[in-house]
Amino acid sequence: MSTFFIKLIQLLLSLSLLVALHELGHLIFARLFKIRVEKYRIFFDPWFSLFSWKSKRSGTDWGIGWLPLGGYVKIAGMVDESMDTEQLKAPMKADEFRAKPAWQRLCVMVGGVFANLVVAACIYIGVLFVWGESYIEPQKAPAGMVFSEVAKTAGFEDGDILISIDSEPIERIDGATIRKITAAREVTVLRDGQEVAVYIPGDLMEQMLASHTILFDYRYPSVADTIIAGSLAERIGMTKGDRIVSINGKLTPTYDVLHSVLADVSTDSVHAVNNKLPVKITYMHQMETISSQDSLALPDCVLGISHGTDLFAIKELNYGFFESIPAGIQYGTKTLVGYVKDLKYLFTKAGASSVGGFGTIASIFPATWNWYLFWMRTALISVMLAVMNLLPIPGLDGGHVLFLLYEWVTGRKPSDKFLEYATMTGLALLLILVVYANVNDIIKFLF
Repeated sequence: MSTFFIKLIQLLLSLSLLVALHELGHLIFARLFKIRVEKYRIFFDPWFSLFSWKSKRSGTDWGIGWLPLGGYVKIAGMVDESMDTEQLKAPMKADEFRAKPAWQRLCVMVGGVFANLVVAACIYIGVLFVWGESYIEPQKAPAGMVFSEVAKTAGFEDGDILISIDSEPIERIDGATIRKITAAREVTVLRDGQEVAVYIPGDLMEQMLASHTILFDYRYPSVADTIIAGSLAERIGMTKGDRIVSINGKLTPTYDVLHSVLADVSTDSVHAVNNKLPVKITYMHQMETISSQDSLALPDCVLGISHGTDLFAIKELNYGFFESIPAGIQYGTKTLVGYVKDLKYLFTKAGASSVGGFGTIASIFPATWNWYLFWMRTALISVMLAVMNLLPIPGLDGGHVLFLLYEWVTGRKPSDKFLEYATMTGLALLLILVVYANVNDIIKFLF
């Protein structure tokens, strides 16, 4: 199965699960306050549904729509994305949304967000209990880090070992660490055995977003972990654990240098024969230095090896069931706080250009099926859905919450006609944002 379909299946499975549970959160709170729920949909269903079943006991029509842009519950007596305003012209009934106190309606509206946060916490608890945590301590990565051009402009150099951020030791590399670095005054690194201070520009995060690159990654020694079948590496007899020493006499101690050398080699089209370029590859195999003459196919010049993480000292943390509960909640809270902090960049030029649609979301899933990564990505998306749904945009839960808070504080309820127009405006804005995000994906793919 191709990488595209593996990512697509993971995306659809993740979104289906999260949308179903989000809408179930609304439904549970509605039922708790004895509010009639007319329809429950995973995905939207303009004109028709893929599946539909009506409960005789509750009267709720359960189903799956065909448009995977979200989902909804149609609650009696409420102006929502279904835009069914005819019901509001009839006399008010006791089991309708509009007949309930503001605090109950508020609970119903935040029910979906609450469900997403609980789901994320439960996933993190389960992941930590089953798999635990593992990470590489940056000070124990002997080759240091490889940095993007944006990071190098700030003063970092390939091979730097990250020590501290504003004198606070760096224990691991994760999203929180990146945020701290971009907001820091200085970062201390170990360079050629000496501690060096790198002073961070105030717009480092914006630069990173504008370049669509990460700041850094671990610098991997050029040791083969995987040999691709039929590749040049397999032809010359390389096996797992072999180290590339040089290409055409140019030393290749790390993967970033190896890629740079291969890029230089690929420009030498003068010596190419039938789109193949002769090269001399020297590698270490079980303490023996082996040199081999072969050829690289232009234009890619791919050796056919990839690195692993077993060359680093990996710190592992395991949790018992009861230990995993607070640890999972803490992990979820940290993810939530970090994502909320990142929202401020959405309103910058660089942040707006980095907004992505379904392609961007799908890209965060692994190219091969991995349950650990699938659940971690699903938990992250659940947090993202919770936060995005609380944005004060009519049509989202946050828009309804905004109007309910206004009613609660002032004692004046917005008119049904105002809510209708506000919801229509909000849905139009959301549609524009969805189109914009997916056009961004297409532009990134093409250019």
